[in-house]
Amino acid sequence: MNQRIPRILCVDDEHLNLNLLQAVLLPRGYEMVSAANGPEALEKLRTEQIDLCLLDVMMPGMNGFEVCRRIKADEEHGNIPVVMITALADKENRIKGIEVGAEDFISKPFDAAEVLARIKMLLHVKGLGDQLKSAYHNIAKLSAFGEQTILNFDPVNFDFTMEIDSIIHQIIRRRFNLIDSPKIVVIGMFDQAGVCQWLRYDALGKDIDRSVITLNIPHKLAFAGSGKSVVAFYNEGDEDLAESTLVSVLKRHMIPVVNMVRYSNDTFCLIAFNYGRTVTTHDVTVLNSVVMQSLFLKSLASQASDTESAFEYLVFSLARASEANDEDTGEHIIRVGEYCALLAHHLDMPEKFVRVIRLQAALHDVGKIHVSPAILKKPDKLTDEEWGEMKTHTVAGVKIIGSHRRMSTAAKIALSHHERYDGSGYPYSLSGEQIPIEGRIITLADQYDAMRNARCYKPAFDHETTYRVITEGDGRTLPQHFDPQVLAAFKKIHGRFAEVFEGALQACPPN
Repeated sequence: MNQRIPRILCVDDEHLNLNLLQAVLLPRGYEMVSAANGPEALEKLRTEQIDLCLLDVMMPGMNGFEVCRRIKADEEHGNIPVVMITALADKENRIKGIEVGAEDFISKPFDAAEVLARIKMLLHVKGLGDQLKSAYHNIAKLSAFGEQTILNFDPVNFDFTMEIDSIIHQIIRRRFNLIDSPKIVVIGMFDQAGVCQWLRYDALGKDIDRSVITLNIPHKLAFAGSGKSVVAFYNEGDEDLAESTLVSVLKRHMIPVVNMVRYSNDTFCLIAFNYGRTVTTHDVTVLNSVVMQSLFLKSLASQASDTESAFEYLVFSLARASEANDEDTGEHIIRVGEYCALLAHHLDMPEKFVRVIRLQAALHDVGKIHVSPAILKKPDKLTDEEWGEMKTHTVAGVKIIGSHRRMSTAAKIALSHHERYDGSGYPYSLSGEQIPIEGRIITLADQYDAMRNARCYKPAFDHETTYRVITEGDGRTLPQHFDPQVLAAFKKIHGRFAEVFEGALQACPPN
């Protein structure tokens, strides 16, 4: 068993009495800490770990009653049992001792057997109280952690390994006196290829070391089967065959085990080792709660990821449908999204904005579904009437996309991607910051890709020509058409636009 030796503070101004207590305590396996007066006793309590206090009443200066009162008034040390040893056997003094919080009294001259019996009983009661206090503290701490985790939960970007890292930081022992926490945690997880990876976490003071390790543990020892989950605990000397065998395997891998709590299912195993005390069902409950919350979030994130993949697939499907009667191909809508993401990232937009504009920029021309194919494919200059119909694709796109909040970026893009910073665009001749930032970004991105592609009325431009037209103008396209900040970003990263067009940075849409 990993039983820490109880430390007993003996307070008496008579050295003879301290020597007598030492002769009683040490042979029974207790560690004694001595103090000759009240102030020294309070200092020992502050600087050392004490489990019980044997306190003389009649001391010069600060008497035992005042020392006891101060101990019990201290939030950190108030649970330490105090036994008052006194020659004062009268009722009045015993009542006074009870009033200041003493748990028990022993009269001088004391009997060794009586002292040991009372110490054993009070340490047992304190141990039970400490377990309950520890369980409450851990549950409160992990509940607060869980609440914060749920508030910050992003199913699209959920990383199970990072979630486990966060949990380990909550439960592992990062201070020597946190005896209710393990010193080592080992995690086993199966990846999608069915390969098990083992991670080991070691507490190094306030820091935690994580390393990938190799463990040859039979599957049935570490993991549960048939869709079940197992939570178990082990203390040195226990006779549980399965857990004892697992401990033996771990020790062969140079992992010291004194006590252990394990959670496992078919594909995940968490083993916490070497608490500063014997582990109990309280520790099992805490570990089970933490792991179950993480696995629930993992499952939720997986479902959300599937939903998000389906959403992205539908966005690209609708975007491809809009290109069916146009000369552009599906690659155009993907590239425009990548250009937008590059610009947004360089403009220090939030990562969520970057992710959304990369996807929803694909729908910028969805309104072309309502434009006649003859107009879209006409090689000659459009008439005023035809040009008027062409310009309606911006408003038509908004109607197709609708008003759902998930599609608000796509709606802004569809409506404003032909607006120009100087007010010469359409459909509403917006200017400057009247144009939403999404529209100001995609205007340049769409222009770049349109010039790089051959059309029935124009040849394809190379990157250098396209860059020069956007930054210097050619009469039809002018620098003042673009947001100056967006244009400045393009000038700095234009080489990456070329890489996207040539396929080096092209992201693939979902299948």
